[in-house]
Amino acid sequence: MSNDAIKQEQINKAVWNACDTFRGTVDPSIYKDYVLTMLFVKYLSDVWQDHYDNYKAEYGDAPQLIEELMKNERFVLPSDAGFYALYEHRHEPGNGERIDKALHAIEEANIVKLADVFQDISFNSSKLGDEKHKNDILRYLLEDFAKPELNLRPSRIGKLDVIGNAYEYLIKNFAATSGKKAGEFYTPPEVSELMAEIVEPRAGDEICDPTCGSASLLLKCANQIRKGQSGSKNFALFGQEAIGSTWALAKMNMFLHGIDNHKLEWGDTIRNPRLLDANGGLKHFDVVVANPPFSLEKWGVEGAEADPYARFRRGLPPKTKGDYAFILHMIETMKPKTGRMAVVVPHGVLFRGSSEGKIRQKLIEENLLDAVIGLPEKLFYGTGIPAAILVFRKDKTDNNVLFIDASREFKAGKNQNQLSDENIARVVDGYKQRESSDKYAYLASFEEIQENDFNLNIPRYVDTFEEEEEIDLMAVQAERKEVEAEIAKLNEQMDGYLKELGYAV
Repeated sequence: MSNDAIKQEQINKAVWNACDTFRGTVDPSIYKDYVLTMLFVKYLSDVWQDHYDNYKAEYGDAPQLIEELMKNERFVLPSDAGFYALYEHRHEPGNGERIDKALHAIEEANIVKLADVFQDISFNSSKLGDEKHKNDILRYLLEDFAKPELNLRPSRIGKLDVIGNAYEYLIKNFAATSGKKAGEFYTPPEVSELMAEIVEPRAGDEICDPTCGSASLLLKCANQIRKGQSGSKNFALFGQEAIGSTWALAKMNMFLHGIDNHKLEWGDTIRNPRLLDANGGLKHFDVVVANPPFSLEKWGVEGAEADPYARFRRGLPPKTKGDYAFILHMIETMKPKTGRMAVVVPHGVLFRGSSEGKIRQKLIEENLLDAVIGLPEKLFYGTGIPAAILVFRKDKTDNNVLFIDASREFKAGKNQNQLSDENIARVVDGYKQRESSDKYAYLASFEEIQENDFNLNIPRYVDTFEEEEEIDLMAVQAERKEVEAEIAKLNEQMDGYLKELGYAV
């Protein structure tokens, strides 16, 4: 194992152990924000101190010169707002208030990058108990992050992504323990990886997730470009998130992964889209990806008929199922010539009738739908139902739709299934080859889909039925006679033993 891998594992374990301070007294859905925020503050503090010490070693005791050099950092850390200032006063009353003041100071000093990031988090909250209990918990938390294992200085850990990966590790573990609400802020990394590979982000692309959660899917798309373009940062990420605390996670997640070329907005994508162009219309993107909330009941139907962006001109989704509301929004934000889109949906989207059926028909008639990929069950946190990925493209060269049944492509887990690298590779290869494959994929023509009344239910196109082996009745009869003869022989032996023991037979 490489040093980087060992360090990553050590850091992951240490930050997860820091959660022990809260376990049993505070619900994970509450304390996750405190742990993730403290990790963020500790990282800023260690990077700042590491760079300061490096300048001091190079230029000696020249505080004014070092102060000027520190102005070139990605961020500013006020002297009394760092982790170590908080740690030094941990035994004094008022830990919650001190931490909140430090967060406010960090935000004010980095207003362009971190505006409003901490407004939904308060370490001085009554959620942490009465004043004494709260002060003790926060002292323990500061002591947890002061341990040598959580020395996050670049001179120790090397790659920045070690911290970004630890942040993702925490978010994933919180999602796994948060029940139904988990899907609101996290898409399993394997699903994000699959979607990113399918839409093939390229250098220069503008990429959007209109329901971005903690931004894990956007980061997977960024990593595709970085891997393929030798670390290129020639791309721009855009996202919108309705839940304030989750939006804050996304902002911090971007920062910790070293990505500044992003724009993340806070607000309801359907009721109040915030990613607009210079003329006030919806901004268009090369790549649009999302894992929207499944069948959201209160999605904003009341304002949809008068939508100023004409997103629902193909039809109005049902008032209690918002799946097509998100799909139609995403369709409208694809660039006319380069737009590619992948969206996770529940299977009902493929076959439900009424207004959804009409919308689905129009999208197919416009030749926007490129592929339907069925996923295994129990992949997503908070729900065991299987889902599908719909792929849309503005640059299609035929009018066919590829169906892939990947429902059996998974690595089984105790509570959660996962997609292995091999599973992902098979789906991506199948998508790129765009050919029918026995019991796995089928390339359907527009006419075939039309004959099926535009129903996209995967079993209509991909036959996965396995014929049972033909039974040889004569062989079964012969085997039966052999078994009966063996039983008769055993009965005869048993009768003999009973007679020897004096039992009447």
